[in-house]
Amino acid sequence: MAKAYWIAFYRSIKNQETFAAYAKLAPPAILEAGGRFIVRGAPAKVYEQGLPQRVVMIEFDSVEQAIAAHDSAGYQAALAVLGDGIEREIRIVEALA
Repeated sequence: MAKAYWIAFYRSIKNQETFAAYAKLAPPAILEAGGRFIVRGAPAKVYEQGLPQRVVMIEFDSVEQAIAAHDSAGYQAALAVLGDGIEREIRIVEALA
């Protein structure tokens, strides 16, 4: 079974307080679900039409595990605290091998 990666691109953080509250709850929920943080932060350099926005990449053992982490009660509780405090997109992609 191929590994999977949850990649989040943050367009904007509109509310630092709710983002901070989310940031306390989300990592433990993701780690408990088997996720391993690979990248967290702003890019060192962007090219082409890239944007200098926060990126988070989390490795999972499978696509199913990544989806289950996102849908877990713990992560959903973190999302509820976050509300509409950010604009971002999350992609879950399967590794090539």
